Amino acid sequence: MTSTLRRHLAVALGVAALLACDEAPAVARPGCPSAVERLRQDTEAIHALGVSGVQARMVGPDDRQWVATSGTADLNSGRPVPSNGYLRMASTYKTLVATVVLQLEAEGRLSLDDTVGHWLPGVVRGNGNDGDRITLRHLLRHTSGIRDDLPGYTTPEEYYQQRHDIYSPEELLARAMAHALDFPPGKGWAYSNTGYVLLDMVIEKVTRRPAHREIEDRILRPLSLDQTRWGGTSPTLPRPHAQAYQLFGPGARVNVTEQIPVDHQNLSWVTTTRDQNRFFRALLAGRLLPARQLAEMKQTVEVSAEVQKLWPGGRYGLGLVERPLTCGGTYWSHEGGDGGYITLNGVTEDGQRSAVVSMSEARGDTFEHIKAQEDAASALIDHALCAGSPGTW
Repeated sequence: MTSTLRRHLAVALGVAALLACDEAPAVARPGCPSAVERLRQDTEAIHALGVSGVQARMVGPDDRQWVATSGTADLNSGRPVPSNGYLRMASTYKTLVATVVLQLEAEGRLSLDDTVGHWLPGVVRGNGNDGDRITLRHLLRHTSGIRDDLPGYTTPEEYYQQRHDIYSPEELLARAMAHALDFPPGKGWAYSNTGYVLLDMVIEKVTRRPAHREIEDRILRPLSLDQTRWGGTSPTLPRPHAQAYQLFGPGARVNVTEQIPVDHQNLSWVTTTRDQNRFFRALLAGRLLPARQLAEMKQTVEVSAEVQKLWPGGRYGLGLVERPLTCGGTYWSHEGGDGGYITLNGVTEDGQRSAVVSMSEARGDTFEHIKAQEDAASALIDHALCAGSPGTW
């Protein structure tokens, strides 16, 4: 048996042993790991897939935190993954945007049933796109039908050519408006980053301030999220951080850490696993939204069949994803992936237990690799949220 086969067999047997333990026990019983040991094993299982670096953090009801890391932060030097490293927030930012929009609704400054055309007249038009038929609720829930057409790279050559390109919101919208709607507003579901570009613009129109300023004043400062920040057009991350890698195919693994996110308005945010835990716990505990707005945020719809393959049983609310737990009930989250960093997170319904796992490599060359990475990270979140009493962790 080759060393590679032994490695994969060991990982498979380890996963099988974890699955046989039902819920993660607070105190290890024969053959079953404690919640803390399981966190370590789950990070190792993700690294064993070929992911260069992994950092995971779970938090219990008493606010005690545990961190596990695996792999390396730099394939050249072999330095360890920092337990407090920065990462690109990517689409997790959508939950911040949705929170601000719902706060503005609570203040009576807008309605979720307002049309995009009401706030941004003439912006969404052409090829069947009509801002007077699309509401803010459609944008928040990805039911607008607006087609995404964001620039991106699929080869190492494209990465080096495009990594410092800058696009304005208007340029990105023009690309989207060149396409017909995927479906009539409210009649389907398709993930649309462009919809959140529009929501940024609506926030600015309503408040007369950039969306990132509203996020800073309404969410980051009140929660003391001092490790979350808007990077603008900076191509770098604060230190410490793990180097980020993109797998383009066999023999094509590229360090993609230094780049300007295509949509720098939305995707240039950086954060840490500590701050992500704090944010989601505060949100679900009702510290950021009145009860009515939080309930609106949690009104979900089915996602597309394609996304169901990655989120089995998953549903989408207003900038918030609902996913089932193997121990019963559901949890809330919003993962993000950009520039080599992929991050999954989750918090229980009451906001008492949470977990975040950040991976500093995107194995996006095949659907099989994408799904294996997503499944392993989802298992880590599930195990952490289903764990026993944190007082005995």
